[in-house]
Amino acid sequence: MINITFPDGAVRQFEKGTSALDIARSISEGLARKVLSASVNGQVQDAARPILEDATLKLLTWNDTDGKSTFWHSSAHLMAEAVESIFPGVKFWVGPPVENGFYYDMDLGDRKLTEEDLGKLEKKMNELAKQNNAYLRKEISKKDAVKYFSDKGDEYKLDLLQGLNDGEITFYTQGNFTDLCRGPHIPNTGFIKAIKLTNIAGAYWKGDEKNKMLTRVYGVTFPSQKELDEYLHLLEEAKKRDHRKLGKELGIFTMDDDVGPGLALWMPNGTIIIEELEKLAKESELAGGYKRVVTPHIAKENLYLTSGHLPYYKDSMYPPMELEGVKYYLKAMNCPHHHKIFAAEPKSYKDLPLRLAEYGTCYRYEQSGELFGLMRVRCLHMNDAHIYCSKEQFYEEFKAVNDMYLKYFKIFGIDKYVMRLSLHDPTKLGKKYVNEPELWKETEALVRDVLIKTNTPYVEVPDEAAFYGPKIDVQIWSIIGREFTLATNQVDFAQGRSFKLEFTTHDNKAETPLIIHRAPLGTHERFIGFLLEHYAGKFPLWLAPVQVKVLPISDKFLDYAKTVSQQLKKADIRAEVDDRNEKIGKKIRDTELMKVPYMLVVGEKEMTENKVAVRRHGKGDTGTENIGEFVNRISIEIKERISE
Repeated sequence: MINITFPDGAVRQFEKGTSALDIARSISEGLARKVLSASVNGQVQDAARPILEDATLKLLTWNDTDGKSTFWHSSAHLMAEAVESIFPGVKFWVGPPVENGFYYDMDLGDRKLTEEDLGKLEKKMNELAKQNNAYLRKEISKKDAVKYFSDKGDEYKLDLLQGLNDGEITFYTQGNFTDLCRGPHIPNTGFIKAIKLTNIAGAYWKGDEKNKMLTRVYGVTFPSQKELDEYLHLLEEAKKRDHRKLGKELGIFTMDDDVGPGLALWMPNGTIIIEELEKLAKESELAGGYKRVVTPHIAKENLYLTSGHLPYYKDSMYPPMELEGVKYYLKAMNCPHHHKIFAAEPKSYKDLPLRLAEYGTCYRYEQSGELFGLMRVRCLHMNDAHIYCSKEQFYEEFKAVNDMYLKYFKIFGIDKYVMRLSLHDPTKLGKKYVNEPELWKETEALVRDVLIKTNTPYVEVPDEAAFYGPKIDVQIWSIIGREFTLATNQVDFAQGRSFKLEFTTHDNKAETPLIIHRAPLGTHERFIGFLLEHYAGKFPLWLAPVQVKVLPISDKFLDYAKTVSQQLKKADIRAEVDDRNEKIGKKIRDTELMKVPYMLVVGEKEMTENKVAVRRHGKGDTGTENIGEFVNRISIEIKERISE
């Protein structure tokens, strides 16, 4: 008998060789029908694979990330079987699961896949799925594996086999398709109920442009047609909300080859949004006891050697400039500069906590293939701050940072979020992480304590900490359910000592402060990219670049429109007049397309009565108002940062 420990700590005994699927079936047939794979002692494997020793077990379903990954990996094999049946002689490279679905790279010879072919492949995949063929795992010797693929003339799989040894090689077979694969896979093809092949692309073999171009087919599958339909609807909605598309249409930002990839140029409308976000941050930080600082965009090499960033972070920094025999680096992070400000004057316990804030400009050399609109850039403006505190002050300071996050979530209508507590890997101390095992345990416990006591939703993620301490990555979801990484909140027990930062305690002893790195609004770039998609470009009134557009019915009322606009501007409301010689219907349509929150239509009646006809974006006419009443009403909406 073997002991199986479940996630809730319960332990049950089963016959040696029992599979996770058998265990699920012993609980209920309904559960067994949902199990896609299993985590056995932390390793994901086939649910049908025998368990031969005592183990911890988690049954993985569609609701688990690893369950989805198994489902989509198996779907890639199903697609490969369909391709092979329609295009005999095809050769396959790799077919992994990805964030939303899967792909497979293949060599089709001289054939070119078309959209029509995708439809045929989908039909064939549906036929094969209904056969309920099991995914069968077989361990095989390297010699036999090489012979199998040599007989097929498959140079791609033979290349993969070069790096494998006996005992590391497995084949998986479902129906008439066999592939070299580590797995795991779902029990059978019948789990796959809904299929959509989404895209055809080219991909160089091994990602090397000197190699042959292969055909890459992307797809996505679901356990039900309803879920696929919902996903496709979400995909269409996401296309409409693409921040790159909206950013161009609304005049928010632009990119230019002469400036360089990943270097955003902020246009007037985008700059207004930046300034409003900075205003919000400055108000919050002033109320939270922060002091603002400004630091240079470059620094000597020695600064980043002291901080430890050069050894750990060099690949993400721009190469150095050498001047007068000294190397200077573009600033990739603000913290070393803030540490120098802390060290500039003696500190005592009376000066702590010291909170230094800056909207600092940083430069990071992201790889070209990783650049993506505003989400991955090379120049970023960070809502950064560093809090220097004693161990006794840590709880309240870390909690206050989390409270600031929650305040921002409310303002921006972010209802779903989770904190990812990123921990170190003890086996990588001295390599990826500062070699201080006891300090790692202590600081990780401090962070966990805050999260638990404040009932903050969080998950723990191993081996993703900063090199100098544990961190929280803040994951948020947009209104249509897309996940984004907003910002980070890090604990640093190493740099204080590296920079010899000290404060004098109550009993006149020198002590090194703990440092909290925090950036609740992340960067302008990533956060505005998120907001564009979250709001679909329809910013709340307080954040909208143009808050009110005054639309005269004809040139006869242009002077009155300008008078109205001036009254709005005097009240610090961002207003413009549409003075084009166009019909009022076109002016309204164009203003709607630019997603301006309010339109004020003025004609003979409005001018005579000193009023305006009010239209709200997406709602139409809301009636006629006295100008003063309108100004007072929306001024409150702006001041309180109300989001509809």
